[in-house]
Formats: sequence, structure tokens, C-alpha cells
Amino acid sequence: MHPLSNQIEKPLTIVRTEVVVSTYNNPMALNYVLLALAAQRGAEFSVCIADDGSGAPTQRVIESWAGRIGRIPLRHIWQEDDGFRKNAILNKAIDTSRADYLIFIDGDCVARPDFVARHISRRAEGIFLSGGMIRLPDRSTQALSEQLVASGAVFHLNWIAGQIGIRKFSTLLKAAALPAGLARMLEQLSPVKRTWNGANSSAWRRDIIAVNGFDESLRYGAEDVEMGVRLTNNGIIGRHIRYSTCLLHIEHSRGYADPEIVQRNKEYVREVRKRGVVWTENGMVKPAARTEEGKDCGQAPAYRLQGAGVLSEVAAK
Repeated sequence: MHPLSNQIEKPLTIVRTEVVVSTYNNPMALNYVLLALAAQRGAEFSVCIADDGSGAPTQRVIESWAGRIGRIPLRHIWQEDDGFRKNAILNKAIDTSRADYLIFIDGDCVARPDFVARHISRRAEGIFLSGGMIRLPDRSTQALSEQLVASGAVFHLNWIAGQIGIRKFSTLLKAAALPAGLARMLEQLSPVKRTWNGANSSAWRRDIIAVNGFDESLRYGAEDVEMGVRLTNNGIIGRHIRYSTCLLHIEHSRGYADPEIVQRNKEYVREVRKRGVVWTENGMVKPAARTEEGKDCGQAPAYRLQGAGVLSEVAAK
């Protein structure tokens, strides 16, 4: 008898993982994001592109990836363009996902080849993971190429230092492929708050559903942080992963940003934290849909095939 045979008493539980990529009319950046996800190592996962109303150029990029992303299942959900409604499309992605664990990144953030594997290896019950990113200057957009991204060369320390300089040592630490033990030590010592970072965070899907997902009434500015505060209020604690892996952020204009809304959102987040709010009435399940106990309250999406095998879910209006 094998010495370990008596320890195997039940089958292993397979945890399904999905990377949710939010995007809006930035097909060039989205192409780089998908290149980086296709180059991930040591992880099994699917990809959901959560599209806040992008036009035909984005659709063409997604269709072009139908036959290129290989082993990684890819789906695309879309809603009409009606201003900044990122939280709404994210909620639809969560609602329609079949995964147990969700990793969220923005459609302008290129993931290091170990990104998904690191999130998977660090996930645990009762926590969400909060990662960081390195913001590239405008000029770096011209320095990017498909070859650099696909090979992972954009994450070589000398390439990043050439783009951002060596002014911020902490930024270079995020770029370095540190030993796991050292990365965890730095994460424990970091004074940065363990908040939900919409560009690089992950959590169990059931934990997100338990707080009713993202607040769809919030426009740009701390709209992602608010959901993390409710997770914390519900006993799900944030844990840093900022030195274990990283993303490169491709700079772009933000015509939707309104300083007054940003400030108002931040004040609202402070109130949510102070009052210990867990559930939002503006999330995945709407108040009217909760009147009948046990009823499936989510809006069923309509489906259509777009391109060669890319399943697109068009959010119900």
C-alpha cells in the first residue's frame, strides 16, 4: 500500500477561476491585456471581458482573439454606452460567471506572466487580495509592442526602470520578481491600506454576492473601494499581494472623471466604513426583486454569437 493512500479520503474540489477584464473603447490596450493573459504560466482560468459600451473596434479585437487565446475560454458581455457604468457591467459579469473565484483587472493593465498563478496560490477563506500596479508614463505607450508583451520582456526590471526611472524604490520593488518569502514580508510591513483595488484584486464569488456586488449608483472615483469596504464590514479581510506580482498600467485620458463626483464618492466610502454597511441596495439584486423570497432576482442576459466562437452576452436593458 502506498504510504499516502490512507490520507486520500475524498476527491479534490476543483476551484474554477475567472479573470474579469473591464474595458471601454480602448482596443489597443485591450489587445495587450489579452496578449499578457494568453502568456500566463501555471494557471487554469477563463476570461470575461466586461464591456461598458465599447464600439466596433473593440469588438473586432475580441473577435480576432477567438482563435488565438488557445486553451483559455473567453466570453464577452456588453452593455449600451450610457456614461461611466463600470460597476453595472461588473455586476453582470459576476452574476453570469460560473467560476468560484474571480480576479478583477482593468482593460488597460498588462499582467505579469505569473499574475494569475500568484492570485490563485494566495487565495484563502475569509480574505480578498489587494494588488498594485505600475503606472507607465504616456511616452511608454509608444514603446510597447506585441512581442515585448507576449514575451514578458516589459516586466524586466531594466525595461521598467528605463520607462519610469529609479525615483521610486517601492515601485521598482513591485517590478522585481522577489522571492515569495521576501514579498510576503514586505506586504505585511507595507503601510498602504488593504483596500479593494479594481485594477488588481480578487475574491471568492460567493463573498462578493453576499454583499450584493458593486454599487451601481457610483460613477468614477473610489467606486471599487466602496465594495471592498463592505467586504471588510462583512468579515472578509483584505490582504496585500502588491509585491508578489504586478500589472503595468497603460496611461490614457479620462474624460469621464469629475473631481466633484470623486470627492463625493470618497466621503460616501468613509460613511460606509463608519456605519459598518454590508449590503448595497444598488447592487446585483435590486430592491424590487427581493420582495419574493427565493426568487432568482438577476436579469437574465440575452445571448448572441459574435465572431468565431466568442460568446457575447448582451446585458438586458
